[in-house]
Amino acid sequence: MRLYSYVVARDFGFAPNPFSGVCTLATCKPEIRQRAVVGDWISGLTSAADRNVLGLIYIMRVEEILTYDTYWRDERFQSKKPSRIGSVKQLFGDNIYHQVEPDIWQQADSHHSLENGAANPRNIKNDTKSHGVLVGRRFAYWGSGAIDVPQEFLDFNGHTIQLKRGYRSIFPDEFVQAFVGWFESLGAQGFLEPPFMWQRPRSTWARPSA
Repeated sequence: MRLYSYVVARDFGFAPNPFSGVCTLATCKPEIRQRAVVGDWISGLTSAADRNVLGLIYIMRVEEILTYDTYWRDERFQSKKPSRIGSVKQLFGDNIYHQVEPDIWQQADSHHSLENGAANPRNIKNDTKSHGVLVGRRFAYWGSGAIDVPQEFLDFNGHTIQLKRGYRSIFPDEFVQAFVGWFESLGAQGFLEPPFMWQRPRSTWARPSA
C-alpha cells in the first residue's frame, strides 16, 4: 500500500472529479495514474495561491484502474462525460478521451479543450502519457472546505506530506498507516464541499453555451 501526495493546482472538480458517488482521476498527473495500483491512496493538497494554510482537498483509495477506452464506454461513468449545456458539474466531466484508431485520440469538448471547443493537442499529449483512470469509492472531497493537515504529517520523523510541485510517494509504512488511520477516524465520505474555483466568477473559467 502506497500513498501519493500532490498539489491540486486548480480545483475545478475536474481532476479529481468527485461527483456521482465516485472519485475519479482521469486527467493530469500522468505519473501517478501510471504508477498507482489498486489499494493505494491518493491525497490532493491545496496550493499556496489558494490557501495560506496547507489543507487537504481530497483523499481517495484506488479501487479500480480503467483504460480511457474502457472508461469512455462503461455505463457506470456516462454521467461523467462533459456537457456545455448541462449543470456546472456536467461542464467539468472528466470522461473525455477515447481512441478512434490506435494512437489517434478523440477529446470531447471539455475543460481540457480549446476555447472554441476544439481538441487541445497540448493537453492530449500530457494526459495520454498514461491511459489509466483511477477510480475510488472510498473517498472524501472537501474542495473549498479543505481541512488542515495534522501537524504530525508535516514532520513525521523527518518525513512530510507537504510539497510544492510534482508528487511524493516515498513514505515509510508507519507514515502511510498512520495517515490512513487518521483519515478513517474522521468518518468522512463522499462529496462534502464544492470545488474551490467555483467561488470565482463564472466568466473566469467557463465558456458560454453555443
